[in-house]
Amino acid sequence: MSKLIGPFKEIITLASTSEKGALGDSKLDILKNGGVIIDGENILQVDDFDRLKSEADELIRVEGDHVLMPGLIDCHTHLVWGGTRARDYTLRMSGESYELILEQGGGIFDSVTKTRGASFEELKEGLMRRANRHLKDGVTTIEVKSGYGLDLENEIKILEVIKNSKLDVKADLISTCLAAHVCPKEFDDKQEFLRYLESELLPQLLAKDLTRRVDIFVEPSAFPMEIAKEYMLAAKNLGFDLTVHADQFHTGGSKIAVELGAKSADHLEASTDNEVELLAKSETVAVALPGASLGLGMNFTPARKLLDAGASLAISTDWNPGSGPMGDLLVQASILGIYEKLSTAEILSGITFRAAKALGLNDRGRIAEGMIADMIAFPIGDYQEILYNQGKLKPDMVWKNGNLV
Repeated sequence: MSKLIGPFKEIITLASTSEKGALGDSKLDILKNGGVIIDGENILQVDDFDRLKSEADELIRVEGDHVLMPGLIDCHTHLVWGGTRARDYTLRMSGESYELILEQGGGIFDSVTKTRGASFEELKEGLMRRANRHLKDGVTTIEVKSGYGLDLENEIKILEVIKNSKLDVKADLISTCLAAHVCPKEFDDKQEFLRYLESELLPQLLAKDLTRRVDIFVEPSAFPMEIAKEYMLAAKNLGFDLTVHADQFHTGGSKIAVELGAKSADHLEASTDNEVELLAKSETVAVALPGASLGLGMNFTPARKLLDAGASLAISTDWNPGSGPMGDLLVQASILGIYEKLSTAEILSGITFRAAKALGLNDRGRIAEGMIADMIAFPIGDYQEILYNQGKLKPDMVWKNGNLV
């Protein structure tokens, strides 16, 4: 049975907004006094509300001024972890570097110890709590990485937590294997560890249908370019989609991402003009993670340069216990926008359909015929209020797969 929802003072449809390059706000495709007809999980029609009144079986009237837009998409998170890294944050505020804390046994290693020691139920409860907070804030699709297990048993445990939680979380969870986060202490040789993952872990992920996505942290302190490329090529040959933690402290990761046709290259805080040009000429989405810049006190991804060069730019939270504990997508996107001088169209595209592209999804992120009816509405009459409030204005209505949640 078809349902007409509206009227909305404005609908930010993003229906024909480009997947790549710079955008002016005229590209938002704003429909005034609009309505949306949904049929099941999908959008059937988007048009003037009065024109649609006779086209649907049921009318769901929206009271008061509202701006409707697609549900938000967070394409890079680490939402499964045990414990806390508050001590790391205190050390960073005192001037210690992320890499030095890692070398001293803190950082990712601290989260690995606590995650390995957590039960399946404890990890699931934490994931569900964070995912449900995200959904309340309007994030309807969430990528979730493993990476705090670093061995066969615990990486599988984390990915099974994600798979099991899909039954209880209304937001869509997209899993990614980041077993190649850092080399665990049980291995002296990084290349040996990657070969262990390639031969022992990756085949099991396929057999158990736990994920079709593989990630790696390309850094001298994690996995250098040469061995990282060999591992990712092996993953690609097994049929996995690729994404790369790239250019966070040193360049090189984005080059691997582009050469192997990765869906995205994420971080990019250290990217130079060479990497910007490389990404702009590719179909690999550049993913900015302003939460990591805020958490580490470092420069932002060169978002303005990437867009002006013609790249596809997504914006994500990097929500994790160490470098990105805030996990608020709208707040972070708003902050990145004012520092990098991004238009509203560029920011909203980066947290909707361009983020969907980074996940290999083409069925969401726009208010358009045939798209999944993932939508959020803000209690305002002017779309400019959304980012003006720097993320503190939250939607008061969220639809997932056509259902008001």
